[in-house]
Amino acid sequence: MAELTTGSTEIAAAPDAVMRVLTDFGAYPEWAGVKTAEVRATDATGRPSEVEMTVSQMGFEAAYTLAYDYAPDDGGFSWTTKEATGVVKDVQGSYVLQPDGQGTNVTYELALELTISLPGFLKRQAEKQVISMALEGLKQRVEGT
Repeated sequence: MAELTTGSTEIAAAPDAVMRVLTDFGAYPEWAGVKTAEVRATDATGRPSEVEMTVSQMGFEAAYTLAYDYAPDDGGFSWTTKEATGVVKDVQGSYVLQPDGQGTNVTYELALELTISLPGFLKRQAEKQVISMALEGLKQRVEGT
C-alpha cells in the first residue's frame, strides 16, 4: 500500500449529521472534487457499499469503483479500490469521525497509487490538495457556510 497522507478538521455538527453528508455520494460532485459519483451497490442497511467515481485534476483523468466498510456508531468509513482505470491504480482511505464537545473531529486519510511516475513530493502535494479540498467542502456542506 502507498504511504498515507492525513488531514483533519473540526466541524460544528454531530457525527450523524456529518455521516449523512459523507454517505450522500450523489452530491459529491458539488463539494468533494469529483466529476461524477454513482452508487453501484448498497449493504443490508441501505448504505452505499460500492460507488463509481470519475475525477479530472491537474490534466489527469481516472475512473474507479470503491468498496466501503462502515465503522460503528457514525464513526466514519474506510474504502478500498474494486476497479480503477486512467492514472489511478489504487485508492485507499478513510474518514474517521470523533465526537468533540458540540462538534465532530474529522480525519481524512488517503493513499493513492498511480499508474504514472511522479516524484514523491509531487504525489504527496496532490494528495494534500485532494484532502484539503474534500475537508473544506465537507465542512461547508455540513455547516451550511
